[in-house]
Amino acid sequence: MKLQAEVQTSLNTVTAYGADFVEINRRRYGHAVLVAPADAVTPWEVDGFEALAPAHFEAVLALAPEVVLLGTGTRQRFPHPRLTEALARARIGVEVMDTPAACRTYNILMSEGRRVVAALMLG
Repeated sequence: MKLQAEVQTSLNTVTAYGADFVEINRRRYGHAVLVAPADAVTPWEVDGFEALAPAHFEAVLALAPEVVLLGTGTRQRFPHPRLTEALARARIGVEVMDTPAACRTYNILMSEGRRVVAALMLG
């Protein structure tokens, strides 16, 4: 699904997504990514929901978000609280949703100037 025709070049914006890709500023990614408004889009080294480990969420801490949107693929799945414990200790909120919803929510929050990170898995 294409989300918008115009891209803000100064901020990372999700411009499209599908079951096997996410597009940020019209650049297509076919793997899990971490997206923050002003930081580089980075690969998120996770091979799927079942492979999630605490270290995957500790990597998000370096981006200093106030909220993390966890996109779990084509359906919403909740990680065990022990996986997101580092974020909870840092008082960083985690919202879990399917990846399409995470993409849409990310665009809204980043356009409001929020310190949001989207951790997006495909499939």
